[in-house]
Amino acid sequence: MERYVLGDKKVTEDKTSIQSQYNKLEMNRETYLERARDCAKLTIPTLFPDKGNNEATEYRTPYQSVGARGVMNLASKLMLALFPPHAPFFRLSVDDLVFKQIQGDPKTKSSIEQGLSGIEKAIMDNMEVSNDRVAVYEALKNLIVSGNVLLKITETGLRVYRLENYVVKRDNQGNILKIIIKEVVNLDTLPEQVRNSIIENKSKEEYENKELDLYTCVTREAKGFTLMQECGKKVILTTKYKLDQLPFIALRFNRVDGMDYGRSHCESYLGDLKSLEGLTRAILEGSSASAKMLFLVAPNGTTRASSIAKAPNGAIIEGSSGDVSVLQANKFADFRVSFEMMNRIEQRLQYAFLLNSSVQRQAERVTATEVQLVAQELQDALGGVYGILTTEFQLPYINAKINILREQKLLPDLPKKIVRPKIIVGLEALGRASDRIRLLQFMQDLAGTLGADVLAQHINLDDAIKKFAIANGVDTQGLLKDQEQIQQEQQQAQQQQLAQQALADPRVAIEAGRHITDNGKGLALNNETGDVSVENME
Repeated sequence: MERYVLGDKKVTEDKTSIQSQYNKLEMNRETYLERARDCAKLTIPTLFPDKGNNEATEYRTPYQSVGARGVMNLASKLMLALFPPHAPFFRLSVDDLVFKQIQGDPKTKSSIEQGLSGIEKAIMDNMEVSNDRVAVYEALKNLIVSGNVLLKITETGLRVYRLENYVVKRDNQGNILKIIIKEVVNLDTLPEQVRNSIIENKSKEEYENKELDLYTCVTREAKGFTLMQECGKKVILTTKYKLDQLPFIALRFNRVDGMDYGRSHCESYLGDLKSLEGLTRAILEGSSASAKMLFLVAPNGTTRASSIAKAPNGAIIEGSSGDVSVLQANKFADFRVSFEMMNRIEQRLQYAFLLNSSVQRQAERVTATEVQLVAQELQDALGGVYGILTTEFQLPYINAKINILREQKLLPDLPKKIVRPKIIVGLEALGRASDRIRLLQFMQDLAGTLGADVLAQHINLDDAIKKFAIANGVDTQGLLKDQEQIQQEQQQAQQQQLAQQALADPRVAIEAGRHITDNGKGLALNNETGDVSVENME
C-alpha cells in the first residue's frame, strides 16, 4: 500500500520481518563491502576484516606504510577541523528577522546571545565528558577507507557502526528512507519482559548461552521516523522521532546522486595504493635477493668447503685462494626505475592524504587561526567534502545533542515565540575569533580617527563588553556588575569625595549641604566635633 511520496520515490509499507528486509538490502551493499576490504588491506587491515575473522586472526601488514599514515593523518585533520579542541565548533545565534518582528531591544539581544554562548559551553563540556572525540576519530577512519559509517548519538556518547553492520536506503536526493542495524546480543543481557516474550513456549535451556540477532529498523514517515527493534522474530520496541531529532547519522564521504552508499577517499586512489604496494614488495624482495652473498668452492680444488664453513675469523687453513669465489647478484642499478616510479606514486599519495601539508604545527595547543587554515585546506583539497560533513554530520549531531540535554534538564528551554536559534557550523563557526578581531579593530579605528571622547559618547560600554565576552567565549555570570550596583558605587564615591573636601575646608560642607543627591541625601557638619555625616534632606 502506497503511503507517501518522498524524493521522487514512492515509499510503500513493508509487512515482512525486519530480518527479511535486512537480507534483501544487504545484497546491494556487498559490492561496497568488497571495495572497503580492498582499501583496508592496503591501509589499515583491522578496519574491515574478512568474513569469519575473530580476535585470534593475524592480519597481514602491507609492505608500504603510506596508506596507513595517510588515513590517520587525514582523519586527524578532519577531526581538528570538525571538532577543534578548546573551542566550540558551532554557534547559536538569534534570528535577526524574528527579532525585528517582535521589535526586541538591542540590549536584550546581546543578553540573549550571551546566554546562547553559555549553552555552547555546556554542550562542549558534555561532549568532553562523553568522550565523543574518540568515537568520531574511529568513525572518520572508517569513512575514509569505506566511504560509509553510521553513528548513534546516545546519552552516554557516540556509538560507531561499520558498514558491515548496517544497511541503508535513500531517495534520489540522498534523504534517508530506511536504516537497519544488525547486532549480536546475549539473551541474558535483555530485559526480563523481553526475554519472556522471546522464549514463550520454548525452554530457557534452548536459548542458554545463545547469541541472538537484534535488528533495529528506522523507517522514514511523512512527519518523522519510526524505530522498531526485532529479536528472536519478536518486535520488542517501537518508538517515533521527529525529523530533526533522529539520533542516527548515516555518513558518506563522497556522495553520488541516486546511490544508497557513498564512495571512499581511498577508493579514488586505489590504483596508486596497489601500484605502490606492488613496487614496494618487488623492491623489498629483490633487495633481499641482491643482498645475499654465497662462497663458491671449486669441486676439484685443494680447498675444502667444510673447512671454510667451520673456520672462525682469523683462522689458518690449508687451501688455495683460486679455489674460492664470491657470488653476488649486483642488481641494485636495475632497481632505479622502480625507485623513481615508487617515489612519484608516493608523492601523489602524500598530496592526496595531505601528508605534505605544513599548516598545523606540532604543539599541545593549536590556535583558532591554525584550525581555520586546516579547515580551509580540507575544503580546497577535498573538493567540498568538508562542507558535506558540516551539513550531514555536525548539524545533525548538534541538534541531537541539544535534544538529549534538554530531556536531561541540563539546558534551558529557549522561548521559541521570542527567539529562534540558528545553528552555524563550518568555517563561519570557526570565525568566532575573527569576530573579536573585527570588533577590536572597529573600536581602535574610531578612537584613533575621532578620539576617545567621541568614542565614549557614542559607544554603549555595557553592550561592547558583552560582545567582547561572547567573542572570547567567556562566561560573565557573576563577573560583570549590573547598572544598579554601578550607580550605587558612583554615589558612594561622590559622597566620600565631598566628605573629604569638607574635612579640609568646613565652608565646603555648607555649600555641599545645599545640594541634594539622587537619594535625597546631603552632607552635614557637626560644629562641635567637626565630623561630617550624611543626612536625609527631605
